[in-house]
Amino acid sequence: MITWEFFQEWLGKTGTNALLFLGKLLFAVVVYFIISKVIKKICKILKQNMDRFHVEPSAASFVVSLIRYSVLVLTVITIIIQLDIVKESSITALLASAGVAVSLALQGGLSNFTGGILILFLKPFKAGDYIICQSDNVEGTVKKIEMYYTTIMTADNRVTLIPNSNLTNNTITNVTAMDRRKLEIKVGIAYESDILKAKRIMQELVEKEPRFQQEDRQFYVDELSDSWVMVGFRAWVATGDYMQLRWDMLERVKLKLDEEGIRIAYNQLDVHIKGEEGVRQTSGN
Repeated sequence: MITWEFFQEWLGKTGTNALLFLGKLLFAVVVYFIISKVIKKICKILKQNMDRFHVEPSAASFVVSLIRYSVLVLTVITIIIQLDIVKESSITALLASAGVAVSLALQGGLSNFTGGILILFLKPFKAGDYIICQSDNVEGTVKKIEMYYTTIMTADNRVTLIPNSNLTNNTITNVTAMDRRKLEIKVGIAYESDILKAKRIMQELVEKEPRFQQEDRQFYVDELSDSWVMVGFRAWVATGDYMQLRWDMLERVKLKLDEEGIRIAYNQLDVHIKGEEGVRQTSGN
């Protein structure tokens, strides 16, 4: 049977515990408020330093946000443990279970997320670069690099989103990483054609083109195959002029060789037929 004395004793203990809990809660709120202000100030200073060292804006924003929210989450967990709202062992088990579940559910997303971080910090390419991704058979200009996808604008104005994990786990060619490239054009001419004349024609065409740089020009015979003699040249050109100049030179070389009587060879096969009337030779492609 509950007596008045028992009720008073219970109320006294409960009131004391409630006051202690409210005191702890008020202290925890004050601590959280102070920590949030301090971490905000630290993140602001960190962001300014990263901007001063020209860190990629998206990478800087990601790092600052990650640090801030990680500290705040740890602060909240510590407060919950100190107030004895949830046991430490329960929180540990919950975090472990949640971590496994999230990892399994977001395995592909996490790999893309990690790939985005690697691209932003290692910088194998940046926005504005022209890259070739052989695994996805895609090439074009990088428009933006995000945490999960990289946006590529192809030459025919298509927008392609490539998962970052594909870019970090496969071979990527950064075409515009250097300010100049060496243009090489090779042509197979017939054996009966004058190879010295063919080389001289190529040299004249290169010397007349102002977009070629002066140093380290090469004119050569590259191969003696079954059907042709391979002649060609190499010369430095600004990266921005490379593709258009390549198209122009291919056309000029073909027209000039035709004009000078240099025959461009093609695959052919000579067949010797031996019969009663002797040997007859035929040829075909």
